[in-house]
Amino acid sequence: MKIAFVGKGGSGKTTLSSLFIRHLAARQAHVVAVDADINQHLGAALGLDEQEAAELPAMGAHLPLIKEYLRGTNPRITSAETMIKTTPPGEGSRLLRVREDNPVYEACARTVRLDDGQIRLMATGPFTESDLGVACYHSKVGAVELCLNHLVDGPDEYVVVDMTAGSDSFASGMFTRFDMTFLVAEPTRKGVSVYRQYKEYARDFGVALGVVGNKVQGPDDLDFLRDEVGDDLLVTVGHSDWVRSMEKGRPPRFAQLEEPNRDALRTLLRAADAAYGRRDWVRYTRQMVHFHLKNAESWGNAKTGADLAAQVDPDFVLGEHAAQFSAPQPA
Repeated sequence: MKIAFVGKGGSGKTTLSSLFIRHLAARQAHVVAVDADINQHLGAALGLDEQEAAELPAMGAHLPLIKEYLRGTNPRITSAETMIKTTPPGEGSRLLRVREDNPVYEACARTVRLDDGQIRLMATGPFTESDLGVACYHSKVGAVELCLNHLVDGPDEYVVVDMTAGSDSFASGMFTRFDMTFLVAEPTRKGVSVYRQYKEYARDFGVALGVVGNKVQGPDDLDFLRDEVGDDLLVTVGHSDWVRSMEKGRPPRFAQLEEPNRDALRTLLRAADAAYGRRDWVRYTRQMVHFHLKNAESWGNAKTGADLAAQVDPDFVLGEHAAQFSAPQPA
């Protein structure tokens, strides 16, 4: 399952995504976690110290390697330089699997050991001072989108992405790359404003959206969220002494997380797992192509000097079957 956590800045989405990742690891699930937020706090939320978090490799710095690997022997892609963030796979492309070892994971992922398991953690890299005036953060997450376009995941395999805050996720088609999107909302007018934006943008793309009410302190907060988001409200989370200790850098063992919050994580997992039975690889591939053609026309063709529409393989459908015919890894 591919799962996104979104929400406005300060809503608690990084904290909740880290708790969900810990919950998956405790169940011995296979997990690839991706920090795609501009602030890059997921590593710290998973227990890395400041130096360890700073030493995480930036996916954006390895974009040429990622492109060359995913390109494989696809004859429609003349060079890695002509690949953009929306380039879809086709016959001959290399596909990524959650459980495998490959050059992309070797360069960009690090193993993080948690109380009851371990995960792979990847990060886009921070938005630095050198980027100001010359770059946009959407270029940083391009590596994530390209990997998601080439990813095939199965049961008990999870890719959890802590997304950039607010509605910035809609700057490309990346919001359609997930089986389940959890929107973290506080019980305030600002807290639900991102929900309304997301709901509106995602309406025509079949995006599965569930709201997680965070910082809920009583019945009035709960009633407010129910009035504002209706049936999209999956679960609410209140105060947590465990999270408070984690934020101080002294987390107890994860098994000591309060039972109401553990139950909330179980609800999120049930919602994510239910999405597996509804996944439609044909629609997923069609949406991928739609956004690629849109990006090609608006900026990609001019940037690369190539007709990027020619990269589309009309007979290719991404899915678990396609992984059997992916190009082999380089020797």
